[in-house]
Amino acid sequence: MSQISQEKALSDFEKKLGYSFSDRGFLEKALTHTSAISPAKRIEYSYQRLEFLGDRVLGLVISDILIKRFPLANEGELSRTLNSLVRKETCAKVAQIIDLGKLIRLGESEARSGGANKEAILGDVCEAIIGAIYRDGGLEEAYKFIEHFFGSLIMSANSSRLDSKTAIQEWAQSKDLSLPTYVETSRSGPDHAPIFSIAVNIQGYAPASASGASKK
Repeated sequence: MSQISQEKALSDFEKKLGYSFSDRGFLEKALTHTSAISPAKRIEYSYQRLEFLGDRVLGLVISDILIKRFPLANEGELSRTLNSLVRKETCAKVAQIIDLGKLIRLGESEARSGGANKEAILGDVCEAIIGAIYRDGGLEEAYKFIEHFFGSLIMSANSSRLDSKTAIQEWAQSKDLSLPTYVETSRSGPDHAPIFSIAVNIQGYAPASASGASKK
């Protein structure tokens, strides 16, 4: 790729990130896999150190977001959600969203083996990008990036670990709404196999109803 094409590719990528680097050297280092660098220079010029930093920044920011979004969650619930997000698989998903693979600098052998699409490499480089943004722009800019690109994944991870009642309560809290109220509107069927009908009411929304063999 020519110098001009490389510059344009990085500029377009910055637009996708929503962040422009003051020192683009951080971005270039974050995109450089160890296979593209001679062994003597890997520590200084590959993404490894930025990945180390980005992993810690990601954990801090996700922890803060969880505390704010889910005021009813206990420490164990917060930890499980955090662990499901701060891992290579989740970072690789974000890497795919921002189309990171095509910009990673790889050695010939790694490139031929499909390194640009490997989950482990994508996850590592995504963390390195977070580290690079932190080094260049500080915690506020890293926070913005993480909240924007990990936001929907946070909600999905949290909902998957919650029962329906807790999930809707925390959703209401995140929207600054009053807690939902529940009304049993009917009960039918025999005692050993009852069918319950429950209505849920949330401020500002029409009531919703559902029926089933359990009140949940």
